[in-house]
Amino acid sequence: MTSLPLAPAVLQALTAPVERIVLFRALMLGDLLCAVPAWRAIRAAWPQAQITLVGLPWARPLAARLPCIDDFVELPSFPGLPEVPCDVRLLPDVLAQLQARRFDLACQMHGSGEIVNPLVACLGARRMAGFARPGVWHPAADHELFCPWPEHGHEIERLLALTDHLGLPRQGTALEFPVSPDDRRALRAAWPGVDARPYVCVHPGSQLPSRRWDPRRFAEVADALADHGLTVVLTGSPPEAGLVADVRACMRHTPVDLCGRTDLWSLGALLEGARLLVCNDTGLSHIAAALRVPSVVVSCGSDVARWAPLDAQRHRVLSVDAECRPCGHRVCPHEGHPCARALDAGQVVRAAMDQLATLPA
Repeated sequence: MTSLPLAPAVLQALTAPVERIVLFRALMLGDLLCAVPAWRAIRAAWPQAQITLVGLPWARPLAARLPCIDDFVELPSFPGLPEVPCDVRLLPDVLAQLQARRFDLACQMHGSGEIVNPLVACLGARRMAGFARPGVWHPAADHELFCPWPEHGHEIERLLALTDHLGLPRQGTALEFPVSPDDRRALRAAWPGVDARPYVCVHPGSQLPSRRWDPRRFAEVADALADHGLTVVLTGSPPEAGLVADVRACMRHTPVDLCGRTDLWSLGALLEGARLLVCNDTGLSHIAAALRVPSVVVSCGSDVARWAPLDAQRHRVLSVDAECRPCGHRVCPHEGHPCARALDAGQVVRAAMDQLATLPA
């Protein structure tokens, strides 16, 4: 049963109690963190409902920590979604399991709907809400529960457009990344010196090569921070070991290298104690936003207006205009990666020093 007043159109459409809700967003870390404010509005509107998230396999531990999510189901694959290898033979069993749950409401919170609206309709919910560009299929019976996909604006605001349309009161725009005492203990096992002196995190990796700044420039920034008296901690996942090694080899100072020695959660514990994060435009920048850790983000190719943290004072995003932005390529097709090359180390050092000087330790 609803606990908050909903818009009249939604009240008319949802004539029966909403007890089981399924959310669909099969994307990566930053994408999911930006959806949390909208999910929080859904939870507040239906506090007693069982809310299930359907997403990529990696997201299970995140879903388990978010208070707005009760359950998680892995999406094995689907044609047109590049994030997972497609093996449609796995899909019927998952759909049958989801249909057996007899959801009252399915919310398509993945994007504009061209690819996933038919898939979300196959989850078998009594009603379906979501986004649709003009001309994109969505269930005619649920037309009033759909809103146009916002073509502009921040991702947090785009997703809140749906909950606004449904008449669900907002519960803020803050991101969430819950860090536990076990995560902090795991961090201290990986780096016993975490409490010894102030440190900054430098994260040179990114899922897409087109989003990566030059490791030599990360090294220049890291050395400038070390010259400032700060311990520099290099971070990254095991596949990013080569990038981190390149940064370390170019540095004058000796950093703490934690690449491959933390999981996502102990990395969050590391970040919450840092004075500053310097990184590419990647999921870690959204963790910094959730934990309110100051950051300097080097944005190569991405849509800054869509993905930059909302708190522009705490998080400095540096980018240069280019006709090809936002970039849709995995690897930059232009010789020399010009949007990355245009940002020099001095600009990032100045932004980092400004953050350290103006924000409280």
